[in-house]
Amino acid sequence: MAETLASSEVGLSRRWPGRRPSLRLTLLRQRAGAWLFLLPALVFFIGYQIYPIIRVIWISFTDYQFLSTKPAHWIWFANYAEALRDPLMWESLWRAALFTIMFLPGAIALPLLLAVLVDRVTNAHLATLYRLVLLIPAAIPSTLVFVLWKWMYNFQTGPINHLLVSTLGVFTFRDAPQWLGGTPLTLPSIAIMEVWWGLGYHTIFFLAGLAAIPKDLPEAARIDGANEWQVFWHIIRPRLAPIMMILVVLRFGTAMAVIDEYLIFGGFNRQSPTYTWTMFMYDEAFREGLWRQGFAAAIGMIGAIAMMIVMLMLLRIFRPRD
Repeated sequence: MAETLASSEVGLSRRWPGRRPSLRLTLLRQRAGAWLFLLPALVFFIGYQIYPIIRVIWISFTDYQFLSTKPAHWIWFANYAEALRDPLMWESLWRAALFTIMFLPGAIALPLLLAVLVDRVTNAHLATLYRLVLLIPAAIPSTLVFVLWKWMYNFQTGPINHLLVSTLGVFTFRDAPQWLGGTPLTLPSIAIMEVWWGLGYHTIFFLAGLAAIPKDLPEAARIDGANEWQVFWHIIRPRLAPIMMILVVLRFGTAMAVIDEYLIFGGFNRQSPTYTWTMFMYDEAFREGLWRQGFAAAIGMIGAIAMMIVMLMLLRIFRPRD
């Protein structure tokens, strides 16, 4: 492209010597116009993405305390060493990983199954209705979702315990499950809520991937004698691998960094299963003592580095083989 513009510029300058500066000015205007259109996105990206990351990295190497009047001092890796020596750091990382292990299989397998089932619906109106119903949870605001599920998990008045106690008689009012409040059931309860919340959104991803698969491939396999499982495993699954890889990586990152749900359903009890590294970071930055935000930034960076390492492994595992 550059050679073509240069040759045209030389040709024009030979024919009309006085027009060469105007051509250069036109090229400069075109390039300036392109950068002008990119400028808002660049400002937003630098201001809301690059600068906060650099700021957090810088704070993590200082003894910065938000409520202290003393100036911050550069202490190198002291915050990182303190965080890595703290058993709570490792325990909180393990709690986040445990929640991710509970959440991630359901967040991938269930939407994939639903997408395969909905894709087989031949009635166009019925298929559209199924898609709309599946997208209802994704359209509900997060605040309403938290209120809804907190009521459903309520020990005394929630419909789940009412079903288990009054309808099925599996439990009594004395030994009914305590779903929230830092009990061992809190993490699975939040994982179930998160799977339900993203079910339709993830299903639409897989439906888009299924729409791109030629319909004659599964039909040809069935004619050759392949059963439904063989069709799915050898034809559908490999072609959905890129979508599966994207969802696994994205949902792994969001599951490891959950904080709002833990604040609402678990609280700040350090013995609670919901007290993960994000809660530890928030606690140190905004609740404890003089708000040791340098130490909290180090906790956040350790968690982010651990997540990136696992994400690279997931990208390698789920990358398309063909």
